[in-house]
Amino acid sequence: MQNPARVDYTLYLVTDRGILGGRDLFEAVEAAIRGGVTLLQLREKEASGREFYELALQMKRVAASHHIPLIINDRLDIALAVDADGLHVGQDDLPVDVARRLLGPGKILGCSVSNEEEAVQAERAGADYLGAGIVYPTGSKEMVTPPIGVEGLRRIKEVISIPVVGIGGIGLHNIEAVREAGVDGIAVISAILGSRDIEEAARDLADAWRRV
Repeated sequence: MQNPARVDYTLYLVTDRGILGGRDLFEAVEAAIRGGVTLLQLREKEASGREFYELALQMKRVAASHHIPLIINDRLDIALAVDADGLHVGQDDLPVDVARRLLGPGKILGCSVSNEEEAVQAERAGADYLGAGIVYPTGSKEMVTPPIGVEGLRRIKEVISIPVVGIGGIGLHNIEAVREAGVDGIAVISAILGSRDIEEAARDLADAWRRV
């Protein structure tokens, strides 16, 4: 079990089979981990409950073999069923305090936020980290709120004490600005999984983060 206080949020990969172009999800994730991914979230919105469970079981084995924490998106039942390292919830999902109580104290709990009020509420309710965004416009995630930009990241980071990960439209072209906002890492989907060479894309992002 991962200690939530010792998680490396630097390069957080969120899965989406839809942008892999038919490539194998597990091979893609392994390549991304070899490139430098430090944290993994299984996010498969179109999967049935049974399919998600089967994917999570296999992904848990992949993540564990590389000593990378596995976070399950939205589905507390799946997270518990496969003994994942944690759960990530959005503003319309299970409330953070309820998820915290059911998940237990030793698991990682993340929450998506887009402003300071949501950030403060999530921290108070027991979140271990926040996914803040959407930072820039992106095709990978539905735009439910306007992009918050790096200034939005800074404001969120200023009002809470837990780690903050920027998500949404982040790539090599803007990673420096995101890093300078003071966040603890970046969460990406297409910047890695949409690349021709997944391992190289992950390595380039990890190297760029360290250089800033």
